[in-house]
Amino acid sequence: MGKIAPVSAKYIVHSTIQIEGVVDKPDVIGAVFGQTEGLLGSDLELRELQRSGRIGRIEVNINTNLGKTKGEITIPSSLDKAETCIVAAALEVIQRIGPCNAKIEVTKIEDVRVSKRSFVIDRAKDLLRTLTDTILPDSQELADEVAQSVRVMEIREYGRDRLPAGPAIDDSDEIIVVEGRADVLNLLKHGFKNCIALNGTSVPQTIKDLGGQKTITAFVDGDRGGDLIIRELMNVTEIDFVCKAPDGKEVEEITKKEIHKALRGKIAAEQVQLDVQKSNGNERKKQFPLKKPFQKPVFRPQPHPMPKKLEASEKEKFKSALDDLFGTRGAYLLDKDLNVLGKVPVTELKATIKSVSNVFAMVLDGPIDSELVKSADQAGVRYVVSMESRIEAGEESRVQVLTDAELV
Repeated sequence: MGKIAPVSAKYIVHSTIQIEGVVDKPDVIGAVFGQTEGLLGSDLELRELQRSGRIGRIEVNINTNLGKTKGEITIPSSLDKAETCIVAAALEVIQRIGPCNAKIEVTKIEDVRVSKRSFVIDRAKDLLRTLTDTILPDSQELADEVAQSVRVMEIREYGRDRLPAGPAIDDSDEIIVVEGRADVLNLLKHGFKNCIALNGTSVPQTIKDLGGQKTITAFVDGDRGGDLIIRELMNVTEIDFVCKAPDGKEVEEITKKEIHKALRGKIAAEQVQLDVQKSNGNERKKQFPLKKPFQKPVFRPQPHPMPKKLEASEKEKFKSALDDLFGTRGAYLLDKDLNVLGKVPVTELKATIKSVSNVFAMVLDGPIDSELVKSADQAGVRYVVSMESRIEAGEESRVQVLTDAELV
């Protein structure tokens, strides 16, 4: 008899058999062929179908218990679905096997291709997952790789010391001095093209020359090494502002938001010099920017006496500072010579003056209220200059409040 290879079968007929007696497998197979012979016509004769390979080997599994036999019959088929169903229905006409009564019931006709299709889908999912995880690059990785290539193309060597720098050093009036090449790359990544690296612990002659030509902001790491570089820069060249990365972080690893926050909180180099002199001999240096969490209280001097009448030159300096701040929502902190100690956002003004002990005057772009005057009084500030005053009449304070109209 012919036999269908498992790969060529389309359907498998599953049926159950119950026999009132004891029989063997050959008896069941003989009854299937014998009792269906001539029933379906010559085209669907089981023997011919099996000989031609369109019906596979009939599998019979039976068990005998207490004089009764039960089991299963499976028939693989490569016929079409209609012919397979006809052959399956023909099995149920068998009522006797040998001398015993029997009953055959077709339970299901399995479509082998559905099982194969399910296997193909599951396997395809596994292959796609493997391909995605190990072979195909993520879109973000592609974008990062392209951006990295662009940044590497933008970086150049500047000056006779061949320092790593952005492309806008010559065109910018203000430049940012960082520690190394990786810091320059990170700033370029976030759009800062006016940056240049020291490329070491000693200050190159190129940086010294730039200090006399441009406004320099030193942007260093948030560690002790950053403090040492700031001191070295102030000793050998002229820098204007100082800012630091968050405590414990390096400029090369901080995010765009952290870069902007650090640059907005930059302070004047003169203020840094004063802080360094105060902390000389102490291992813990004052951290930058000025706003610090959990800072110990600072000793405050006794309040100044009532301010004297302003001279014309002082009014002119206050007026100039106020005009310079117009529209920036910022504030200047001035010393007793009316030199700028630093610039901070108005929203951070109260916290800033609590940490600085030598502020003589404040000039801010915005209104002045009673709460801010009270903070200024506690900090020993003598003058507060603003666009307008919202202080109610009758409130007393040792701080003299001036508005834009009073400076004319």
